[in-house]
Amino acid sequence: MQEWTKSYSATQHFGVLLFDGFSNHCLANTVEPMRAANTLSARALYRWQFLSLTAGPVTSSSGLQVSPHDTLSNAAGDMLVVMPSYGFLGHSGWRTQASLRAAATRFRAMAGMDTGSWLLAEAGLLDGHRATIHWEELTAFSERFPEVATCRERYVIDGNRITCSGAMAAFDLVMHLIGRDQGQALALEVAQLFMTRDSARSHMGGAGSASAFVNRALALMQEHLETPLSIPEIARRVGRSQKVLEARMRADLGASPTQVYRRLRLNLARKLVAETDLPIGEIALRAGYDDPSAMTRAFRAEFGTSPRSVRASAS
Repeated sequence: MQEWTKSYSATQHFGVLLFDGFSNHCLANTVEPMRAANTLSARALYRWQFLSLTAGPVTSSSGLQVSPHDTLSNAAGDMLVVMPSYGFLGHSGWRTQASLRAAATRFRAMAGMDTGSWLLAEAGLLDGHRATIHWEELTAFSERFPEVATCRERYVIDGNRITCSGAMAAFDLVMHLIGRDQGQALALEVAQLFMTRDSARSHMGGAGSASAFVNRALALMQEHLETPLSIPEIARRVGRSQKVLEARMRADLGASPTQVYRRLRLNLARKLVAETDLPIGEIALRAGYDDPSAMTRAFRAEFGTSPRSVRASAS
């Protein structure tokens, strides 16, 4: 069972270890959801540093140069994300292995993104763990590292070892971590911000076909914020009973359809309050409330503050 809301955790510190040939797409899908979680929560839930093995800029596969904040030897934190992507075999060798093994004593968790799993395995850091890698390398990976239990998964979390198969899966992984650590309500907000239609999958980490109708229910809710549908009608449209929809949504998101729908509508209200000059009455109508006072009460119960206070702090 997932948790819908949680008390926000202390700031988590990530190191992102880049190598020449890293994927811009993978990097963005790793850090942008964390940046969005910080913005939406108005808290520094995540901090990250770009790292390299040696001083100097690192160049991505498409030519983007990044100037790292520091070298790996000076860094420590909650999680080290290893991101070589293309040309990863050229980054293997004893220096990389020694650096990663030393870093494993300073970081609470080690994550291999895309082909980063190969470098972690070569350093002996995945021995006895379940792991995945970019699926183009899966066969070679399993043959090269028989001591690793290779899995064809989008991502695998096995204790303090995390591996991920590629750039799109990196987004799913980080969304899963946000939902796990900060609550599914914030994860759903981040999914909305990135306009991921498959919202439940985005922060459930690739939820299987059993949750496909939850995704459809979320899409219906998002499409009918101003004129809300009844929960029985949503259940009918996704081809399930209300009881089944309730149970599946509680399992996937830790909240009832009514709670989730209210949050989506109030997220819209909060955005309009903060970013527009629309009257509260107009905002209430756009969020599916006929009575502005009812919306204000629901807003305060959900966010712990009033619409007017949010607007005042945003100005």
